[in-house]
Amino acid sequence: MTITQTQAQTEPKLYTFDEFIEWYPETSAFRYELHDGVIVEMPKPRGKHSKLTGSLVERLLIAIREMGKGDIWTIPRESIVKPQREKSGYEPDIIVLDEETIATETRWESESIIQNSTSVKLILEVVSSNWQDDYFDKRRDYEAMGIPEYWIVDYAALGGRDFIGYPKQPTIFVYELVEGEYVKATFRENNVIVSPTLPGFNLTAQQIFDLALKPQQ
Repeated sequence: MTITQTQAQTEPKLYTFDEFIEWYPETSAFRYELHDGVIVEMPKPRGKHSKLTGSLVERLLIAIREMGKGDIWTIPRESIVKPQREKSGYEPDIIVLDEETIATETRWESESIIQNSTSVKLILEVVSSNWQDDYFDKRRDYEAMGIPEYWIVDYAALGGRDFIGYPKQPTIFVYELVEGEYVKATFRENNVIVSPTLPGFNLTAQQIFDLALKPQQ
């Protein structure tokens, strides 16, 4: 089968990870990710999504300080994770990095790129309209990288019924890497979140969902 001129014009250009990084605009109202070679525009978090993400960063930092890790575990404002597949790259909503091992990241200082699972303690994604990315692609790629813990926070119950049930209900999933595979724990309503990385994080699922509704400071 040959590709017609019309097909060639409509098919998107496929980028490698390095081409994507070279293309990425330094100043933009949007975030971008690379999904199987295709650059995807990701709207910056706004409204409830933004409130929830910002409030979660505060709560995570409190838990980190209470563990005595405040000087060595950090949450950067922006970073790009490069999975093992060459044509993908993600910008997590929240990533907890280990300053003791991040020196191995040759592209961190100049490009804010994370390539090694040893640099990461936890990745958290707050689900938006492109929920399939969080539930399928990112879960697969973070597992393959060896990211030790991955949270999916589906406060608006946007995910598929196979994940969050029917009728759909807000849900948080915590994936722990065990012998190279993710083991999933599910939290709803008044279930207290159990985090292998942050055992002192004692909020319930509902308390986290309520963070999306808290007034702006």
